Amino acid sequence: MHMTTTREIVACIEGEFVAVRALGDKALAQMNVQQLHTCLDRETNSAAIIVKHMAGNFRSRFTDFLTTDGEKPWRNRDQEFVDDFPQDEAGRERILATWQAGWECVLGAISPLTDADLTRVVTIRGQPHTVVRALSRSLAHAGYHTGQLMWCARTVVGSEQWKVITIARGASANFNDGLGYSSNSS
Repeated sequence: MHMTTTREIVACIEGEFVAVRALGDKALAQMNVQQLHTCLDRETNSAAIIVKHMAGNFRSRFTDFLTTDGEKPWRNRDQEFVDDFPQDEAGRERILATWQAGWECVLGAISPLTDADLTRVVTIRGQPHTVVRALSRSLAHAGYHTGQLMWCARTVVGSEQWKVITIARGASANFNDGLGYSSNSS
């Protein structure tokens, strides 16, 4: 594959990060203060903890992305799993600001990249990765935890109040029709 200074591949990766973020944004918007801090059991993380971990990971991986190791010496990963946000509206605002800051770090690091950068090498915990591998790894991590966040939100908000974020059950045909797509077309 011939790499150029275009952003075709990088733009696709960036678009997937934006799509994952949008799912999390919509889930967080449906949660009240108490729900953000609710753990479903002793071994699961609340939405607040998931946000804190994702933001910590993003800041570590994407601060000086091309020039420093992705596991920064200042990162305290274990502390990311402690919910120390105030359990009030100010705490809710801090959770959302933490979410925003993490995503700004990721998207800010990806924004200047070109497809030619994808073969460059970065390190994470001293292990070399091509930029495309590091981005793929981070996108998978973001998707995994955003899925957890959505499941947690869906569960604590409850089916009566939850507003479906993706295609609702039984609504696939209507969704496809809205796109002008028919599986019966050849």
